[in-house]
Amino acid sequence: MTTYAHRTLLLALSVATVATTVTAAAPVARADAPGTNGPALTWRPCAEPGGLSGQECARLPVPLDYRDPDGPQIGLAVTRVRSERPAARRGTLLVIPGGPGGSGVRMLATKGPALRKAMAGAYDLVSFDPRGVGGSTRAGCELDPADRHLVTLRSWPGPDGEIGGNAARSRRIAEACRRHGGAVLRSFTTVNEARDIDRLRRALGEEKLSAWAHSYGTYVGAVYAQKYPRHTDRWVLDSSGDPDPARVGRGWLANTATGADDRFPDFAAWAADPARESEGLRLARRPADVRPLFLALAAKLDREPKESTTPGVPLTGNRLRQALQDALESDGLFAEVARLIQQAQDPAAEPVLPDTLAGPLPDQDAAATMATVCNDVRWPASVPAHRRAVAADRARHPLTAGMPVNITPCGFWQAPAEPPTRITADGPSNILMVQNRRDPNTPYFGALKMRRSLGDRARLLTLEHGGHGAYLANGPVCGDRTVTAFLTTGRRPQKDTRCAD
Repeated sequence: MTTYAHRTLLLALSVATVATTVTAAAPVARADAPGTNGPALTWRPCAEPGGLSGQECARLPVPLDYRDPDGPQIGLAVTRVRSERPAARRGTLLVIPGGPGGSGVRMLATKGPALRKAMAGAYDLVSFDPRGVGGSTRAGCELDPADRHLVTLRSWPGPDGEIGGNAARSRRIAEACRRHGGAVLRSFTTVNEARDIDRLRRALGEEKLSAWAHSYGTYVGAVYAQKYPRHTDRWVLDSSGDPDPARVGRGWLANTATGADDRFPDFAAWAADPARESEGLRLARRPADVRPLFLALAAKLDREPKESTTPGVPLTGNRLRQALQDALESDGLFAEVARLIQQAQDPAAEPVLPDTLAGPLPDQDAAATMATVCNDVRWPASVPAHRRAVAADRARHPLTAGMPVNITPCGFWQAPAEPPTRITADGPSNILMVQNRRDPNTPYFGALKMRRSLGDRARLLTLEHGGHGAYLANGPVCGDRTVTAFLTTGRRPQKDTRCAD
């Protein structure tokens, strides 16, 4: 689900012997006028102090319902940074954010400097806030604050694995969203996001887009490439999930149980490293001791929650588990969760909760996080079946304690307005997938299913690394080089390959 993850051209002989050129187009002139039937965009400067220089913003009108294209319109916040080398420009690179609930405007602001340097003027860089996110048209459900904490939205079971409270809360949330979200909330779907992207393409005056899609955005990117294949140029899917249309969203969540197990040894090795001694963060003498320590501590907090520095929000076993899941996304977050574990163990310490766990999400953020996956496909609602699934998953994957297969508001949601898109091998061979081997949020085995669905349209670059988000983030240098080379020169590995440096 939501996730907000945070080097040079590869021209060596080894790549030259395994690469091919994909859609190597000559530089084209900048097109500021709207494309055929595309709405006009009025750009204004919006760079923040210390932020990405030259950043511009605009608002894109899109139909609330594409079945009535001339009916009510809503607005999307869009942003761009123009190429600084017009003679080298070859088109537009769209940054597709993750989530659901991730902001593309924010992603471009944070990743833009590194991306602009890597692209060396080859593209205008463009992104957007999807429906329901950031500066775009939003909707809320008027949820009670207690229902908007991350550990309640995520349906962590009770201390003994009981899910009665989760089922009641899920019904309550779904009903509130049905009453208060209206047509706007119902319009938050992946296929509408793909349609919105194509409307943005036309507004930009581009015949084709290149793209860098991250996390959930890879599914959006795959759906766009399925529906609009002739409008795709060089397409990068970074950290992909299983695109099985029957299990969209539900399958992604369920897969995180295995993802956490795959990734945890990286944290354990870090937490037992003697180097942590000087930092005051060493949790155990041996990596093998970190897992039982964590599980025992979480179980103790289930029974005896510990007051934190946030009044009224104690550190519970589930808050500790959620903190771990968040930290597994990046090595840079290991210190935060190790410190929280130490504070939980110290009788005299008052734990400091991460900001994401210290209070409820804003109502509109909670709605956007849920609505897209709930609107995309029907989820099962049987409480007895979920109770059995949770019991089995808790035994197999105690780190996640059954949360990934628990009942959610999606089980009680209104029926989807249209079926989800099936990803197939039909279309041009212009996709590069990049995937960390030990990704906790979009595990490797799920990415392999996306790879099989795309067939000869794609090549997969496997990175022997951990963390969620590979390009310009948690992946090794060789991955950055290969993705940059593909986007800037069209050179793509001739077959699936791997790297580790």
